[in-house]
Formats: sequence, structure tokens, C-alpha cells
Amino acid sequence: MTEKEQFVPAHVLIHVLSGRLAVVEAGSNHTFKKGDTLFVRRNTLAKFTKYPQAAGESFKSLSIFIRKSFLQDYLNRENVKPESADHLSILCRVKKLPPSALMDNLFDSLRLYFDSGMILGRELSDIKTGEAILILKQLDRPLYESLFHSTETGKIDLEDFMCKNFVFNVSLETFSKMTGRSLSTFKRDFKRIFDEPPSRWLKKKRLEHAYYLIKEKN
Repeated sequence: MTEKEQFVPAHVLIHVLSGRLAVVEAGSNHTFKKGDTLFVRRNTLAKFTKYPQAAGESFKSLSIFIRKSFLQDYLNRENVKPESADHLSILCRVKKLPPSALMDNLFDSLRLYFDSGMILGRELSDIKTGEAILILKQLDRPLYESLFHSTETGKIDLEDFMCKNFVFNVSLETFSKMTGRSLSTFKRDFKRIFDEPPSRWLKKKRLEHAYYLIKEKN
């Protein structure tokens, strides 16, 4: 079993080939099993825990990262009209996709390349990414449309964000980036809001949370 707290910089589709994958982020807690495909939205901060199969087989997965540069080219080529930010706010950051033979076949075809030791290459990689987007269009139209909205992080509510995400053990640089600030601005805004430096506040907040888990949750 391995776990890692990670900032996801691009939309990603993850297909679980063996084992289980648990994903915990500020607003949700999910577990995915062999054969499941999940979508993780860009700019998500989450803890990913990978469990081997009960029989001892290692955890394995395949991922397709859908980067902003690719989406911009696709949007211009296909004349897709992005959804509004209000629509995006109701979409979850981690989502299990419905079962689909098309999506299974896409990942099976990718697995053949990796298992044979071949290098996918840029041209074929772009073709497979485009295929993934077209399948998403069939499976979940609102999710497909939301891919193209520019989610460049703005200067968001620092107090709300930190109170939801303090448990994640990531650097101050990552926290500052996710709240749309430079590191110096992040520290300055943090001191103004919480009346203490972020490192001290994080340590105290995590200790309080640990005490609560031990005392109240056993």
C-alpha cells in the first residue's frame, strides 16, 4: 500500500487495472476498484492511496492527462463553446465514470503499447487523448463541456480554502499557487486573516484535528 498527497495540474482519466485506489479531497472520499475509470479535475489537491489486490497482485493503473494546451487546440478546431464558471461550481472534482466498453477498449489499446515496451509518441498520444475526449462527450456531456473552461486559479477565499485543506501535507508554495497568489502575497494575506504565520497555524490546526480524531473518533 502506498499513499501520496498530490496536486493535480491537468485533467486526468485514471483506469484501475488491478488493486484499489482511494482518493480523498476536501469535499469527497472515493474508492475505485479494478475496471473502474475515474476523472480528476485540474487544480485538485487530494490524497491518493493505492492498495494491491487481495491475492497479492500489485496495484496498476493507466492515466491519460488532458492538458490545457491540447484542449485549447481542440476547442479552436472543433469550435466548442465553454460552459460558464457557475456551471463548473456544481461539478465534483473527483468523479467515477459510468461503465463503458469504449473507454475500456481505449485503455486496453494503450496497455498493449506499454506492455510491449513501445513508445507511444506525440502524434499517437494526441490521437488517443482526442479519442478519450470524444468518449467523454458520449458518456457525460456536462463533464465534457466543462473540460474547456479556463480554470486558471483566481485569488480565492484564503480562509475557506485553508480550513478545508489544512490536512494535506503539501508545501506553502503549492498552497499559494492553488489560492492564486505568489508565495509572498500568500504569507502576507495569511497573516492578516489568521494573525499568525502559515507554518505555525498549520501545525496547531493539525494537532487540534489529531486530538479530535483520537478523543472523539477513537
